Amino acid sequence: MQTLNLPFLLFAGLILCAFFLVSFTSRKFRLPSVLVYIVLGTAVSTFFHDIEAIHTVAEIGIVLLFFILGLEFPLARMVDISRKIWPAGLLDVLFNLGGAMAIAWMFGLGLIPSFIIGSVAYATSSSISAKMLEENKRLANPEAEFILALLIFEDLVAPVLVSFIAGVSDGEAISPAFMGLLMVKIILLVAGAILMGHYGFKRLNQFVSRYIQQDFMPLLTVGVALAYAGIAISLGLSEILGAFLAGVMLSETGRSSELEHLILPIRDLTLPFFFFWFGTTMSFGEGVPFIPMMTALVAWAVVGKIVSAYAGSRLFGLSPKVSCRAGFSMVQRGEFSAIIASLAIPQLRIFSGIYIVITAFIGVYLFGRAPAVAVWYNDRIKARANREAASVKKKDVIQ
Repeated sequence: MQTLNLPFLLFAGLILCAFFLVSFTSRKFRLPSVLVYIVLGTAVSTFFHDIEAIHTVAEIGIVLLFFILGLEFPLARMVDISRKIWPAGLLDVLFNLGGAMAIAWMFGLGLIPSFIIGSVAYATSSSISAKMLEENKRLANPEAEFILALLIFEDLVAPVLVSFIAGVSDGEAISPAFMGLLMVKIILLVAGAILMGHYGFKRLNQFVSRYIQQDFMPLLTVGVALAYAGIAISLGLSEILGAFLAGVMLSETGRSSELEHLILPIRDLTLPFFFFWFGTTMSFGEGVPFIPMMTALVAWAVVGKIVSAYAGSRLFGLSPKVSCRAGFSMVQRGEFSAIIASLAIPQLRIFSGIYIVITAFIGVYLFGRAPAVAVWYNDRIKARANREAASVKKKDVIQ
């Protein structure tokens, strides 16, 4: 705040008006607003660097994002999805987290920096993907269920990755004791959410139904989200894991959609601050770092995600044409990558920010081209099948 020397209310009002213009413009040009917020933050980073108010609001925004995601995952649904999507999910982890980590390691990075890069490169952007599916009227397509299921799997993995990286970033040495203690903390946090959700919030169905329209209900929902996120932080874990589990707890009331409706306006006000804040943490005074590694990782971001999503779609039971369409629709990285990158050292944060912007733009372009590519691919398969059938028929005639 001292950098700008403005009254807080004037500062907040100008920021929100700027976010409105950014969001409106990005919609007009069909650009993901996530990317535009990051670019805006980077452009004005000289004036907005290390402003505590922005970081605080940003933290609330990201907590509410994961809380709302958790509302979509009642315990029964989490079990059902995991049974169906886990082969494709493990393939996704192997190719995109493992593959990017291997590339970073081959370029000379240490184990932890390589793991951070792999984690940044892992997850497809849920917000960009959902928006593109809706805008391109593809939510009714057969690949939409697979894409959403895989995004859900990544949503479950991402908080665990963030918790691990957060623990390492706090200076903890990697050892069997550290890993064991980390797993115990995660298990305790998850078990607490399951117990409170099943034996507590599940019995509040009538209470929530009766008072859902009252003005005090947002106080309860946001309070639970922030409190459980705070418990996660006190255990040395990531706040987004706590926020996600808080959503899971409240989803047991059976009123997820109504509760989500209460929180969405607050999330929409606070979440842009996170991506803007992430942009302000990047400075390009020393140039773009690790350009050869950047080139290799961007190439793998495209190839690895297309191959793993295509193969995962086939395991999911989709046809080659639909699987091709799914593969070319999942290249974009976004909010999860930005969250993980925010935990990295400044040089890796700059690298990751550039990587996110490049892969997101490439992903948006490929998403638009996916139907045409799938038709071309399907025609090639049919042509090859016809040639093979004609060859077999010719051999039969000769014999």
